Amino acid sequence: MRNLIFWPVIAQVALVMVIWWRMYVTLVREMRSRRIRPQALATSRHMSVLQDVTAADNFRNLFEIPVLFFAVCLALAVTDTVTPVQIALAWTFVALRAVHSLIHVTYNRVVHRFAAYVASSLCVFAMWALFAVSLARAG
Repeated sequence: MRNLIFWPVIAQVALVMVIWWRMYVTLVREMRSRRIRPQALATSRHMSVLQDVTAADNFRNLFEIPVLFFAVCLALAVTDTVTPVQIALAWTFVALRAVHSLIHVTYNRVVHRFAAYVASSLCVFAMWALFAVSLARAG
């Protein structure tokens, strides 16, 4: 059971890779078409000259709450406290993050994106709470 927690982690990493690729393609395409030199984008403040930064914004989002997801999955595996509920929460988190990313890089309706964000965050918080309970029971 312990290793099953790594499949949602791998899926989350795959999502990061997809968004990274979309960000790269989008930024390079715009930089070429508008003849923007890479040095002109040396800092995040300079990124405002770009018109389509949704993939870049989403990429940054994938290193906020998901960091807590990666940490709890590793903690569950190391302590051998993976349960079917934890696995279900992990897959739900990944699915909701995929929905969040899809919304973010397509039609970007904030209210829809925020709902996916909140629901996915609650999954991670539940994973941490259940992990804390399992540690407390173990002594």
